[in-house]
Amino acid sequence: MEVAYKTVKVNGISIFYREAGNKENPTILLLHGFPSSSHMFRNLITELMEDYHIVAPDYPGFGNSDQPELEEFDYTFDTIALLIHEFVEELNLEKFSIYVHDYGAPVGFRLAADHPERIQSIITQNGNAYEEGLLPAWDPVRTYWGNPSEENKNNIRFLLSAEFTKYQYTNGTRNPERISPDAWNMDQWALDRPGNDDIQLALQYDYRNNLKQYPRWQEFFRTYQPPALAVWGKNDIFFGPEGALAFQRDLEDCEVHLLNTGHFPLEEDLHTSASLIKQFLHDRLK
Repeated sequence: MEVAYKTVKVNGISIFYREAGNKENPTILLLHGFPSSSHMFRNLITELMEDYHIVAPDYPGFGNSDQPELEEFDYTFDTIALLIHEFVEELNLEKFSIYVHDYGAPVGFRLAADHPERIQSIITQNGNAYEEGLLPAWDPVRTYWGNPSEENKNNIRFLLSAEFTKYQYTNGTRNPERISPDAWNMDQWALDRPGNDDIQLALQYDYRNNLKQYPRWQEFFRTYQPPALAVWGKNDIFFGPEGALAFQRDLEDCEVHLLNTGHFPLEEDLHTSASLIKQFLHDRLK
């Protein structure tokens, strides 16, 4: 069994995705965060593909997907979620579980709230849906939300630097020397493409609209009660463990596991994460 690396045209945009596993098995849609891509799932896919059908796309402007200009594509989470919905339609994915990390949460939870009949379960790994999950590291971005001046925009450009990309991968980990530089170098390659900085800053500004969606997503949780697994890097500088625990407030069947690692748990706790995911899905998708 092997991983396939594919592209599909969705609304004129070439979307790259990784696919593995038998399509007859339950599907897991893996939705990446910032500043990553489906590359963050390179090792998780091989852990899960024997028992599940895995699909992991790159958003426009990320990874190996097209990077349309700002004038050609509206870089908002609403628009990305609509595009991923069209991607799901193109691949004929009728029912699936979603794995959401970071930016994957506002994309995946929009999909879920719009099409609850498709969602079999939720796996959230540092994918936030509650105000209490947002830590003080968001303060410079919140300042930009309140006053989108050039000065405040420039004050968050450090988020796109090579130093900070590496920091996101190593901060909060037990053994930073065991985190492969291939991970942050792959991300930085995409961030350094001409025009990508403006795309990322547009998404940072639009993130404020995700907070407005929190009540809607929480209502979806309460109404439809999808089984959920939160496997959270508790040392994440952006999304604290309170964000993981908050899911239990609205979901009756919600496992929470706080791992002693940072923003990208798959880099340091791949096998623990994969084991928890497989056990959770085995118990829920009988």
